[in-house]
Formats: sequence, C-alpha cells, structure tokens
Amino acid sequence: MACITLIEAFPFSSTDSALRIVLSNIGTYGDINPLIALAIELKRRGHVPVMALPEVYRSRIAPVGLEFHAVRPDIDPKNNVLVEMVYDIKHGTENGLRNFLFPALRQTYKDLLDAATRPTRADLLLVGELNYAGPIVAEVTKIPWASYVLAPMSFFSAYDPPVLPPYPKLAKVDKGMPGFGRVIKRVARLVSRRWPEPIYELRKELGLPQGENPLFDAKHSPYLVLALFSRELGEEQKDWPPNTVITGFAFYDADSGNVKLPPHLDQFVASGEPPIVFTLGSAAVLAAGDFYEVSAKAAMDLGKRAVLLIGSDPRNKLKEKLPDSICVAEYAPYSKLFSSASVVVHQGGVGTTAQCLNAGRPMLIMPYSHDQPDNARRMKRLGVAKVIEKAKYTPERVARKVHALLEESAFAQNARTVAETVKKEDGVKAACDALEGLHRKTLPALERRNPLEC
Repeated sequence: MACITLIEAFPFSSTDSALRIVLSNIGTYGDINPLIALAIELKRRGHVPVMALPEVYRSRIAPVGLEFHAVRPDIDPKNNVLVEMVYDIKHGTENGLRNFLFPALRQTYKDLLDAATRPTRADLLLVGELNYAGPIVAEVTKIPWASYVLAPMSFFSAYDPPVLPPYPKLAKVDKGMPGFGRVIKRVARLVSRRWPEPIYELRKELGLPQGENPLFDAKHSPYLVLALFSRELGEEQKDWPPNTVITGFAFYDADSGNVKLPPHLDQFVASGEPPIVFTLGSAAVLAAGDFYEVSAKAAMDLGKRAVLLIGSDPRNKLKEKLPDSICVAEYAPYSKLFSSASVVVHQGGVGTTAQCLNAGRPMLIMPYSHDQPDNARRMKRLGVAKVIEKAKYTPERVARKVHALLEESAFAQNARTVAETVKKEDGVKAACDALEGLHRKTLPALERRNPLEC
C-alpha cells in the first residue's frame, strides 16, 4: 500500500519535449557556476531548468532568467569562522560535513523534495556531490537522476589516487606504486566511517535500506555521472562509476550576468605589461590571512605589475599604500582577466584552475584543503604550475617561484598547449547532450511501469 501512495504522490510524466530538470548542489561559486552554465544551455534548448540552491544564490540566478527554489542550509558569505573551519587542512572536509551539511540534512531533503515534485514533478534531477539528500530524493520519487563531480579526486580511484589534504607529503609518492592507491582508499574510508551516520538515520526513518557508503559510492548516480572537467585534469579509471562521461569544463563566471571587468581594473590591465594576478577564489578569500600583504611584497620585490583580487572581506584591505604598479579589486570575471595575466597565483580550486588552463597561463598554487592539493599536483605534473605550501608562503619564496615561472619558457609553452585542448572541449554541450540522452533512455521504462507495482 505504501508503494501505491508513493506513486500517486509523484505521478510519472511522459513529456519528451520540454523537460523539467532540477539542478541542485550546496557549496561555493565554484560548485554552483557549472550548474548555471548547464541551466542556461538547457533553457536555450527549450527545457525548464529549476535551480535548487541555497538562498544566497537567488540574486545571481534571477538576472539570467532561471527558476529558483531555495534549499537549506543557506550559506553566509561573510561567515569567516565557518570558512576557516571548513578550510582547515587537517579537518576541513570533516568539519564541512559534520558541522554544516549533515545537521541540516532533513531540511535539505524537504526543500529538494519540494523542488522536485511541486508544482509539477521533475523529469530529471542533476545533483552535486555536496547535496547528500539528492540521491535519497531520487530514490523516494523514482525520478531519473544524474550526478556531477568537478574534480578527479571525487572518484577516489585506486589507480589514480588523490592527495589527502592532511597528508600533503603523499603527493610526492609515485601514483604507480603497487598497492598505494588501495591503501589510500582504505585509509579514507576508515577515517570517515562514522561521518555518514545522519544519512543512515534519515534513510531508516524513510523506510529505506542503509545502502552504499554515501561519501564514496551512493553519491554517484547509477545512470549517469557527469565529470565536468577536462581530460587534461584526469582520464577514466577502471574503478570509476559506470556511466561516467568526461565532458570538459562547464565555464560560467558572470556576476549576475555581467562579465565585464571593473573599469579601473580594465584600464590598469590595458596600460602596461601583463600583470601577475593573485586570487583566492570565492571561499578561501574569507580565510586569506596575510596572503595579500605577502603577495604585494613579492610583486614589488620582482618589480612586476600585479592585480590583487581581495573579495569583500574588510580584513583583506591592505594597510599600507601600494604603488601604482599594483591594482586592487574585489572581484573580476576570471575569463576576462586571466588571459591578460602573465602568471596566476591561486588556491587550487578546480574552478580557478580550469580558468587558468583555458587562458593558457602558468600558475603558482597555494592549496588549502579538499581537492586543492590534488589539483595542484595534477597541474605540476602537466608542467604548467609550481606549488607552494600555505605555511611557506613568504615574499621571498613567492618571488623566487614566480620568477621561475616567468623565466622558464617551458611553463608558458605547456600552458598554451594544454589550453588548445581545453578550448576544443565543450563541457556544456556534452553534459546537456548526456542529460537529454538519459531522459530518452529512462523514459520507455517509466512509461511501461504499472503504477500499482512495487
């Protein structure tokens, strides 16, 4: 009887033209911007994308004409304490899950369930890995779903093992060492074994079996996994989820639809040699510490022009007067700025890294936590970047590494070569094609289903 009630509550649709597709995740702009890129293209194709995101993103979604549905927990962009907690190199991932996402799991489930079923039932769900309620909503409603990841680390492959942020020295271990990848997977699962307990509790309340490990397995859709990154970042591995499609990067970095540089920055960039750009992305910028003071000093020691993207945190405003050779701005679209840079110094987030690769510019990466150390290692392997530990970020070391990036021509050449590949990939088109293909594949099974059958 429960099965009949479930089917009646969420009747199946057989439309094949305009699909209602709910796109959802919880995270920073780096996590959300690719979804916006896909939603804009899906709307252009005649579909109805619904952005199920934290409330803070509503003002960014409305100007591009997309339907919005708020999903908790909301994110306070000025909550420095939360960001510093989440970006702690040893416990950042655990803090983010156990102290931010999981306490609001039931609220997330309720909000996403509403977005997926009201006012009408969605035809597809696309869920990011930080929305741990997504797979549960899909299971309860029987709506076909896809998941997406932004970096290879999300797959935790034994054949291409990631760098675990608490153990950065493991980045120096050859990934081809026999058994090393399997050890990394076992360590990660052992350390995090108690973290998913709130998910298991919710599933039990809903009458669902415990299921696979939500942190490593259940977050990936069995129907379609979109790897929204370039093959330059990672290639398919034997232990990746079935039905994974590497699409290429899905680029979007407009500010409420605006992709222009601030006027003073536009004028600065055009007035001299390509500057060094220093940035910490959209989240680490709230835990910058002395990054910008050190960066400014390094640029002055090098005698180079520089751009400091400091965000809106008042703590990042530099106390000393800067020379005219250094320009300060709160924000700038990377797609417009990086192509005019000589070197980009950043935190290693996959969104920032992708924009550097697309612009064909060498990088100096100072990773914090999460996927950033792993992304940094991959860029170093490509020969497009140098890496510096956060604890060693001093003017002298930064100046020395940036000087090497500028003087050793191989870095710039490698960056240009990689950019040629990245520009040929169309991540947005490939991902949207795959989503439409998933609907065509699952629709016959839904139409054949007897609503009275469990």
